[in-house]
Amino acid sequence: MKYRKLGKTGVVVSELALGTMYFGDETSESEAFSILDRFTEAGGTLIDTSNVYVGGESEEIIGRWLAARPKDITNRLILTTKGRFNPSPDVNDSGLSRRNLQRSLDASLKRLGIEQVDLYQLHASDMKTPVEETLQFLDDAVRSGKINYIGLSNFTGWQLQLMVSTAKTMGVHIPVTLQPQYSLLSREIEWEIVPAALHNNIGLLPWSPLAGGFLSGKYQRGSNPEAATRAGSEKPLYQYVSAEYAGSERNWSTIDRVTYIAREIGATPAQVALRWIADRQGVIAPICGARSLEHLNDNLGMTNVVLNDEASKVLETVSRPGPGGYPYGEFGQWQRDRWMQDGSPAPEPVVDKGSEHPLGCKK
Repeated sequence: MKYRKLGKTGVVVSELALGTMYFGDETSESEAFSILDRFTEAGGTLIDTSNVYVGGESEEIIGRWLAARPKDITNRLILTTKGRFNPSPDVNDSGLSRRNLQRSLDASLKRLGIEQVDLYQLHASDMKTPVEETLQFLDDAVRSGKINYIGLSNFTGWQLQLMVSTAKTMGVHIPVTLQPQYSLLSREIEWEIVPAALHNNIGLLPWSPLAGGFLSGKYQRGSNPEAATRAGSEKPLYQYVSAEYAGSERNWSTIDRVTYIAREIGATPAQVALRWIADRQGVIAPICGARSLEHLNDNLGMTNVVLNDEASKVLETVSRPGPGGYPYGEFGQWQRDRWMQDGSPAPEPVVDKGSEHPLGCKK
């Protein structure tokens, strides 16, 4: 496992993060324990959850796992959770108000069985609450010892800049990470969000780096997905996302190239896709939401994969976002290319443990 700095902090985390959204739902507690054990055995340290994942059950499972494991294992982990949404129908049990965030954070800490979370992320923006109120609460939480660092998730470029600029003006703690949707099939954040993050030295923690499983190679053009897969699920959200991915010829062409490169270097499509996103500018660690131990073992293989310049260029070209209109046409493409060339380089690994015999991509 290789390790990278968590944004502009002094903390170092594994280059692959473990997502736990399915713990307690599609992943049983016993399977979740096995996944957590395997992830930490492989050197993984960054574990991501949220107060609304399975109504808090994900946090509770992680809390029980933490309580049952030796301190020499749990003390080296970097735990992240999120606040903004709540399952309660009460009108005040949502948003980024001090009231809601304080209650949400306290409930998360209780479920996790800890007194402090390493990274507390705002799960989405809330334009009804003054950003000053939100930032002041987060600063107070850092100073009181309940959280170490602040992160954002699902923020647009201007919303990210508003939070950072306001925090600087107020003299309070500034966010250090952003958790956006980002993959070979979802690159639109490169228009403005990535440049805003690079400008502010904010590290990226991409969610859905395998595009709902499409980049694992399990789906084929024109075929009906199996019921056990996300694309074959009856859940409306999965059906919507899957239809969006499946309806693009660019996406299928990208999947074809990922599969071809994986075959050439003796890797799996998922490993190639994860390696590509991990090597993008500003990315700290893609979040692998493995539902089973088998999925996790496959994803962990990305740490030994190396993509040469030719393979990276092929994937960059075939997956490039469509032109769109102004300012995302030729003008936007010019700006995007400038940012991707002149922006901060991908973080260099600071530790390399156990990654022997890296795979090289054939030309």
